[in-house]
Amino acid sequence: MSPPSNSLAFDGRRRLAPLDLEEAARPITLSFSNSARDRVARCARFVKEHADAGNAIYGLSTGFGPLVSFEASADAEAQGTGLLNHLRTGQGEVLAPPVARAMLLARAWSMGQGHSGASLGVLDALSAALAVPWAPAVPEWGSVGASGDLAPLAYAAAALCGEGEAFLGEERLAAAAALERGGLRPLLLQGRDALALVNGTALTAAAASLTVASARRAVSISLELSALLVETIGAAGNFSAPTLLALSGHPAGHRVAQRLEALLRGSTAKRDRPLQEAYSLRCVPQLVGAVEETVEHAHQVITNDLNGVSDNPVFFPDEGTVIHGGNFFGQQVAFVSDALNLALTQLANLAERQLDLLLDPVRNGGLPLLLSAKPGAQSGLAGVNLSATAIVGSMRRYSTPASIQSLPTNGHNQDVVPFGTQAALEALRQADRLALVQASLALGLRQATYLGAPHPTSGAGTELMEQLSAWVPPVDPDRPLGGDVRRLVQELHARERGAPKPS
Repeated sequence: MSPPSNSLAFDGRRRLAPLDLEEAARPITLSFSNSARDRVARCARFVKEHADAGNAIYGLSTGFGPLVSFEASADAEAQGTGLLNHLRTGQGEVLAPPVARAMLLARAWSMGQGHSGASLGVLDALSAALAVPWAPAVPEWGSVGASGDLAPLAYAAAALCGEGEAFLGEERLAAAAALERGGLRPLLLQGRDALALVNGTALTAAAASLTVASARRAVSISLELSALLVETIGAAGNFSAPTLLALSGHPAGHRVAQRLEALLRGSTAKRDRPLQEAYSLRCVPQLVGAVEETVEHAHQVITNDLNGVSDNPVFFPDEGTVIHGGNFFGQQVAFVSDALNLALTQLANLAERQLDLLLDPVRNGGLPLLLSAKPGAQSGLAGVNLSATAIVGSMRRYSTPASIQSLPTNGHNQDVVPFGTQAALEALRQADRLALVQASLALGLRQATYLGAPHPTSGAGTELMEQLSAWVPPVDPDRPLGGDVRRLVQELHARERGAPKPS
């Protein structure tokens, strides 16, 4: 297989960022500096020496969870295998390979800190797996977000050992076959390797990272589509005056207003628009500014989590100490994942209301109802309208916070839990749903121009409309539009990954 085109180096200085985890969707070179490898190896030796001296270490000399008062198996390998086996009871849909690979990257980065007690063989196995299009097949359900993402990571660890199933590219295979075809050797677990692999919040952090990356693009898409809607109906853009938003007291709203002003530079307003537009236009800076502030807070919290150590116990070879605690309790990322969920749902509310405005002749400047090229003989975007409304309804139902749904489990050892994994995975799904609603609005804007709406006169609006027109043809006559919406999702997000923003 050809070598990966992207790389990440753990050198003790670089911080892993949420956007980095998107890079793991394709093969990536993950390397660890000599000093980092030395720290990992030293910690593994310290764990062995500490255990050999007869000191109690959770999971090595003891059972797991509420079985901590019982002695572990004398066979360390059997103890580790038993851990993975009893945790492999997950259910539900299998994670998409990009999510599973992001989880591997997050776990490797945390263990690279040299406080987890894992052997260098684990880091090497994770790095090798990330260098090829390999991903473990991991069921979605099984973690309550405390003691780490135990079940999902157990499936990943087992797959690295050749047990269970894995993906190579898009093909789902027996894990052993996927390893062999990917040129990978099965991982041989030593000492604390099994517990070190599962005892972290890697899936929670990974899913939340992917959500933040998508949410950042969604904020930009929201502003660009809002600006194009302003031009399409000929509204005045003075509601986005930075001087107005500066008085709001919210810096994020002020920044958003500046971006909107740049997007609308060169636009022309019609004389017959009302003095004040509907809130779905007039309050865009306030709404999107609040979303951006939420996204940036989440980005900071998740970045901290990615660069932390979420094991138990945590080993400090320099001090000769082992501390048993609860760094695996993913409450911080659970909270911000729920906040992302709410913010993304509100962006979907905005896009759906903007689409509704665009389809209404009373408010869209006289364009045909439902943007039909031949009203009655054709239905235009009626189906797109219905689907967008249905998606928003679904998003509202799935916006219930997960981070406070604590249920005691594990013999009341885990008597309070954050459900961060479910919060993060649901937020990631919400990002996908939002993308469909925003793409539906983009299709409406493209159709409006075809039906006679004013062409944008701003540089940013002109460029975006040219791209929309190139990506999808006008709706005349009616045709199935589901594929058009999905294509616009891909194109809009690809555009945001590489497009320079107006300043």
